[in-house]
Amino acid sequence: MLARLLRNLATDMRPMRASRNFRLLMLGALITGIGTQMTLVALPYQIYVQTHSTFLTGLLGLVELGPLVLASLYAGALADRIDRRRLLLVCQIALTVLSATLGTVTWLTTPRVGELFVLAALIAGAAAVERVARSAIVPNTVVPEHLKAALSMSFGLMQVTMVVGPAIAGVAIDYLGLAAPYFIDAVSVLGMVVAAWALSPQPPPEQARSSTAKSIRSGLRFVSRLQGLMASFVIDLLAMTFGMPRALFPILSIEVFHTGAFGAGILNSAVAAGATVAALTTGWMASARRLGRIVLAAVAVWGLAIAAAGFMTALWPAAVLFALAGAADSVSAVCRSTITQTLTPDAMRGRVSAVFSLVVASGPRLGDLESGSVAAVTSPKFSVVSGGLACLVSVGVIALLMPGLAAYDTETAEAQMRAAHQAHIDAGASGAAVS
Repeated sequence: MLARLLRNLATDMRPMRASRNFRLLMLGALITGIGTQMTLVALPYQIYVQTHSTFLTGLLGLVELGPLVLASLYAGALADRIDRRRLLLVCQIALTVLSATLGTVTWLTTPRVGELFVLAALIAGAAAVERVARSAIVPNTVVPEHLKAALSMSFGLMQVTMVVGPAIAGVAIDYLGLAAPYFIDAVSVLGMVVAAWALSPQPPPEQARSSTAKSIRSGLRFVSRLQGLMASFVIDLLAMTFGMPRALFPILSIEVFHTGAFGAGILNSAVAAGATVAALTTGWMASARRLGRIVLAAVAVWGLAIAAAGFMTALWPAAVLFALAGAADSVSAVCRSTITQTLTPDAMRGRVSAVFSLVVASGPRLGDLESGSVAAVTSPKFSVVSGGLACLVSVGVIALLMPGLAAYDTETAEAQMRAAHQAHIDAGASGAAVS
């Protein structure tokens, strides 16, 4: 019985063994992601220690949101019209330059908050393009029956970066100064550059010929027509907006737990550590059909764990609860990724991946604004507790108003995806025969 349980939990490694392109993409994302997470920890910490303002620390999320929205939508249209590998390469160059610039101005001067906001906004835009291009490539690197395992592994490795990156960032800030995480980030981007260069070409679907604006509108219409897909986006946006107190981690660490940059790194890493363990033990999901119901339950656990963490007065009990929240979010994310990719044809994958990435990336930034604003009016601890409870309420609202999420059946969706994949193969063979 124990052996069977372990088999059900073990990570499905078939995508890594079967696909060279998938291995390259995951290796590049792992190296680059560590640097990205270091910058995500260093920026709010730098703003808070320079200003001692919870509002300005939370405002960082709003500053990043505009470029993130525009870049994600535009990148989605591009990813369905040009070679996705080339798009991935171009945005890596931008990220290298921007991270190096941020490190340089921090090293040479004490930058004004406005300067930090501008660079953060540009980095958010470039990173949004990278996420969209990479997300759109993943399903084409594996066969349909390996997709769920590939998405689970992709999310799990992303969580590994969110454990390692913040932990290194905390140590680097304490021993090397605030500029160090930014310079490390600039160098780490080379990991994805090498991986993208070695990838096979990722040409767009032949039918993608509409204008950019029309292409974006068609992608948004596609998402809005599928209630299960739309609900999976909405519930994650609400969960992150109300329940992600990321902007408060440096404040909690300094003012409540009295642990400095080390504590801020631990809190960020705790969420990712729980998510990593959950994402890399998702063998049981291979036979799960009602992924929408799992999403609802996981988001409820997330909200409860966040609210409980707000009552803690010491670092490590809070870290354990944030790890539990991260595990719940990981299960939700893998399920939502599977729902998204199985319901989306390849011709729409760039645009739908853009919406998915937009939700995933903008939710925490809205959470930065919400948690920072509430903390400025009340207290950091009240902000954490109230956000978790609001997240819990949102689960009931979505279940009531958008029942298509709970009704999602992965067996039916995967059958449709396999049929579409076979039709694509047959069309390619027919074209070759004609030529």
